[in-house]
Amino acid sequence: MSEKKSGFFSRLFGGKTEEKTADEPALDTLDSQDPAPQTDEAPIDADETSAAEVSEVEALPTGASPSDATDASLDSETPEYDETSEASAESETASIVEVSADNTIGQSEESEGSSVLVETESAQQAETAEAKPEAEGAEETEEPRQDLNQESEKLSWFQRLKAGLSRSSNALTEGITSIFTKRKLDAETLEELEDILIQADLGVATAMTITERLADGRYNKEISGEEVRQILAEEVENVLEPVALPLNLDTGHKPHVVLMVGVNGTGKTTTIGKLSSKLASEGKKVMLAAGDTFRAAAVEQLKIWGDRTGADVIARDTGADAAGLAFDAVKQAIETDVDVLLIDTAGRLQNRSELMDELQKIIRVIKKQVPEAPHTVLLTLDATTGQNALNQVEIFGKVAGVTGLVMTKLDGTARGGILVAISAKHGLPVHFIGVGEGMDDLEPFSAKEFAQAIAGMAE
Repeated sequence: MSEKKSGFFSRLFGGKTEEKTADEPALDTLDSQDPAPQTDEAPIDADETSAAEVSEVEALPTGASPSDATDASLDSETPEYDETSEASAESETASIVEVSADNTIGQSEESEGSSVLVETESAQQAETAEAKPEAEGAEETEEPRQDLNQESEKLSWFQRLKAGLSRSSNALTEGITSIFTKRKLDAETLEELEDILIQADLGVATAMTITERLADGRYNKEISGEEVRQILAEEVENVLEPVALPLNLDTGHKPHVVLMVGVNGTGKTTTIGKLSSKLASEGKKVMLAAGDTFRAAAVEQLKIWGDRTGADVIARDTGADAAGLAFDAVKQAIETDVDVLLIDTAGRLQNRSELMDELQKIIRVIKKQVPEAPHTVLLTLDATTGQNALNQVEIFGKVAGVTGLVMTKLDGTARGGILVAISAKHGLPVHFIGVGEGMDDLEPFSAKEFAQAIAGMAE
């Protein structure tokens, strides 16, 4: 080629085309005077540039020089330079950077927003997924409950009793096992055992009897936890056997008047309903007197039990005089030839003298018609009350002349050991024991079963 095409720098400075060696000083001068602005573009890889230059050289026509290719590239790719275009380019670059930054911030905010939205939607979907099975299974909840009830019915009485005494038996079993694991029987182990027995509400007398029996012939010898629990069961049975007596209502009295007493919440009304069911199944004619006139719910509850068992119920409005109701009930029971009259009373704390005086009034009114009545006074004891039950037996025994006990609410949270302490101290007959709210959850008391259950022994 005879002439070289005018390059970018030649047009920029208005000069003629010079050789490549003449262009290089101009480039150096320009670079030193006006440094190129920095951009965010990634640096061009040297290998990629070399490859591109080689490909351009290979593509030249025959006889063309590499400098021609360089000038041609500059002519085709580089626009004509002026100050206006430079300012415009810088402005556009700044705008692009700002837009890019805005877009980046916007994308970040959108990303955070979408993240929160996704989490919210996920939580809503999870709640919906949980709520849906509940809604779909709402109608099916009765069937599992029926199955549980059926399983409960399949349990023997001893199994239900053992479950009711599980709190006391577990504490005793764990304590005994921890003491008598590879240890000889000495004064220290006997003292630790005595503490465990007292904490289980078995009473000091019973605890001392058990430890004395263990020490007899076994002192300074190894003894297993199983042997200790066996001795525990035997000693508890020895205490309870004399008081495990059935309720005898065939005394020749007609009607046989039974007065139910106890503090609030011990299960007096429920126990009356269960007794009514048992007596009715024996063919006896039963009448119920709703003497807890302070509680409307108690009156309604007794009416329901009366309907279930076929017993007549004598009731008055809430707040009526309980003594007057008892008088009317005894009179009507005599007139209708009733076999057993069960009289409910309001729950009262044993330390409230005015309430205990009211109970004495009810007893006096009953005796006006039947001097020897009430023939039976049953005190219901809540098995969860522990040591307070001892005080209840003492006070109600003095005021109402308690003749027998019913232990209720042996539901797994009970501290049933207190019955052993009560029996050892007062010697009152224990007629029934209750393990639940069902009609069949009240059974005659068995000393052997109770002793085995509280000691954690097998049936």
